Amino acid sequence: MARHIITGVMMACAVWAAHAQDTTPPQNVQLQHQEIAKGEPMRWKQADTTKAAQEHTLRKEIGAALAEARQACQKGAASERSSCLKDAQQTYKDDMAKVPQILAENKQ
Repeated sequence: MARHIITGVMMACAVWAAHAQDTTPPQNVQLQHQEIAKGEPMRWKQADTTKAAQEHTLRKEIGAALAEARQACQKGAASERSSCLKDAQQTYKDDMAKVPQILAENKQ
């Protein structure tokens, strides 16, 4: 269930990113290409074994989605920026409020 919610959050961010063109800062593009060439880090394949680790990862992913949404808002039309930022912040708050529920559903 958590993956579905996170996927939904990421898709929403992708929509904003598509609307605002590329949200990746230019200085990060080269680093990303180098990382991709190396392949996936081993840590990506290691599951979080404790509830605290799972919660930390989930909160980190929600925070990253907010950061991407904010970048997309900044690149969007100035007239829509305030509304965009408010929507992004509300999505963040809603997702953070769902963290306990997501963790409980994943435990089952």
